[in-house]
Amino acid sequence: MLFQGCFEYGDSRPAIQHLHKCGAVYRETVPVHEVFRGQTVWQGHVEVFDLTGHPKAKRAYGWSHREGPDDQGERFVTVLEIPPATDPQSAVKVEIAAEVKGKK
Repeated sequence: MLFQGCFEYGDSRPAIQHLHKCGAVYRETVPVHEVFRGQTVWQGHVEVFDLTGHPKAKRAYGWSHREGPDDQGERFVTVLEIPPATDPQSAVKVEIAAEVKGKK
């Protein structure tokens, strides 16, 4: 399974604010390439946001990817910076693990 990250600058911000009920200020965009057993499982860009008013996290990560029939839908993913998610790369790993676990 390969997830290709796709977004326009700032797309994750409304999702983060809505889902986590806090303010989000864009910080940077980081390219991430996640490989498992020699195969690319995710490649794209992760937006990093500083949070205001969240009780547990000071930062969040967000991205989107195509899904659904003929990849016509778009799914936004947000991950709070709470261990084990401590940077964009680990946030992607945490989300991939959650998706795999959810499909079993």
